[in-house]
Amino acid sequence: MALNFNQYANEGNAFLNAYTEHMGFGPDKDKAGRILSATLYALRDIIPFEESLQLIAQLPMFLKAVYVNGWTMRRRPERIKHMEEFIELVKQQDGVAAVNDFGYEDDLAEKYLQLTFMFLRKYVSLGELEDVRDSLPKDLKHMIYSNLMF
Repeated sequence: MALNFNQYANEGNAFLNAYTEHMGFGPDKDKAGRILSATLYALRDIIPFEESLQLIAQLPMFLKAVYVNGWTMRRRPERIKHMEEFIELVKQQDGVAAVNDFGYEDDLAEKYLQLTFMFLRKYVSLGELEDVRDSLPKDLKHMIYSNLMF
């Protein structure tokens, strides 16, 4: 099997350009990349390991790389039950840039999360997103549920 790294790079750049536009960030691809990464990292920290494997199986190669970057599988899933806790986890994953990326209000962060899951629907099947949603705590299900049917 030949690896075509140039193709992966081109697909990754096209994805990031489209995601940046979808998020309304103008030319700020760095911000888009940080928010996408932080969201994926936080998601993988709260869903079961097996569900993560099923999710990344559907992702294109460049998104698989983002998802698994820095992943340690020895940890138990985070005990996140409420949207505010998930937003805090996303901000932690974003590090020092979180204040600039998400501001101080959770409403903006929640909007970015919803837009991200809407965009990921282009790459992940409805059934898989339903499985991910079903593995989330009750108060987080709406994060994905409202964005599945399009």
